[in-house]
Amino acid sequence: MRSPEPARLPRAPLWPLLAKELGEMTSGRALWTMLLLLCPLVGYSFFQAVALYGEASAAALQSPVLASGLSPLDGVLVPTLGSFYVAVTLLFPFVAIRALGHEKETGALRLLVQLPYRPATLIMVKLVAVLGAWMGASAVALSALVIWTMMGGHLSAPETLNLLLGHLLYGLLAGAVALWATAISESAATAAIITLAFTIGSWVLDFTVAGQPGMLAWLSALSLTQTLHVFEQGLLSAGLLLGVAAAIAGFAALAAVWLPPGVTPRAKLARSAACLAAAGLVLGIASRIGIAVDVSEDRRNSFPLADQRALARLAAPLVITVHLAAEDPRYVDVRRNVLGKLARIVPNLTLRLADGRQNFASSADDASYGEIEYSYAGRRDVSRSTSPREILPLLYDLAQLPRPTPIAAAEYPGHPLVADGRAALAWFLVALPLLIGLAWWRTRRTRPAEGMLRPGQSTEGGHT
Repeated sequence: MRSPEPARLPRAPLWPLLAKELGEMTSGRALWTMLLLLCPLVGYSFFQAVALYGEASAAALQSPVLASGLSPLDGVLVPTLGSFYVAVTLLFPFVAIRALGHEKETGALRLLVQLPYRPATLIMVKLVAVLGAWMGASAVALSALVIWTMMGGHLSAPETLNLLLGHLLYGLLAGAVALWATAISESAATAAIITLAFTIGSWVLDFTVAGQPGMLAWLSALSLTQTLHVFEQGLLSAGLLLGVAAAIAGFAALAAVWLPPGVTPRAKLARSAACLAAAGLVLGIASRIGIAVDVSEDRRNSFPLADQRALARLAAPLVITVHLAAEDPRYVDVRRNVLGKLARIVPNLTLRLADGRQNFASSADDASYGEIEYSYAGRRDVSRSTSPREILPLLYDLAQLPRPTPIAAAEYPGHPLVADGRAALAWFLVALPLLIGLAWWRTRRTRPAEGMLRPGQSTEGGHT
């Protein structure tokens, strides 16, 4: 039975459909099981992060110079939310799959597509329900941040919200992949395997090809986990936001294409090709957007303000050629401390790896190995340093610019805190699981409302 033509479908309110999806999401066991498993996972990660942060703070209190290296973003936020990321990677796909898998296995999907909603609308509402499930799961991680502030810990609003935004986008991306996998699969088990192939496969890409040049660099960019790395560094990247939004919309569109059971495979493949082309075009545009804002409190991703303003005036092309292997620690160091910062400031910058095929061991006898060439306006200089203190004066000499006068700015003071996180374990191991169990019990007592979609809203062929 073919689904109705989209142009002939009458307009229908979305609230009954959304209420149905949210009710089915909360009535299943997958969401509540994930919430219960999150409690010890997040709780122990938070306890360990507070303990390690306290040890570093104890040394910083005796030597105030060390305090500037203490950031709650690195010490508490990233480790705590890292456990939440693991749960979203391994457990959340099973929650998202339920939004569509149960209907496919029971045959209810054939009735659902006959309601006066387009397939794109159905997928959109299901994605909103998946978002609701993610928000419920994120409450466990957010409670850790509340406990941290109650202990007297410091949180910077910009970098905290930026990190939460990254986890939100990652959760939506995982949910969109799960919906697409369910739409093309005949069973929830197959959909779970496909989704985990994407998420766990991203880990494999990170461990094997991340940081490699050329085609391997392009391949590593396909890793879903790369979504979080930029946010964890305290950067808000416009290109990354657009790219992730395009990926979420692309997987959701593919799910909408493969959702109707009455459409021929040839038609689905043709529509899928159009979706992939549109998503690829947007991803290509996003990869060329270099706008990024440093929201970290310690400005770790930026040069001093005076240098920022001076480097932004380099109008001629600046070409930097690095004679280092991608796995060399010096390349990682110079990329983090200098090259990455320059890429966000200099308007016309080209970065080159001299020989992407060379490796750290085979280049030991190369006399030029370790050199970094800087070319600007026909002038050239070479340095082996990876420190901005030596590289920035070199760039000013090449550009024939005077060295900028430092602008007085408040230095990052650091936020040392020695706290006992054992009390938080009582919340994560006892109180919070009891509250989740009670909420689960209440939803089991209250059966999901049947007939959320009024009979008058269905098509004539919707009766069996």
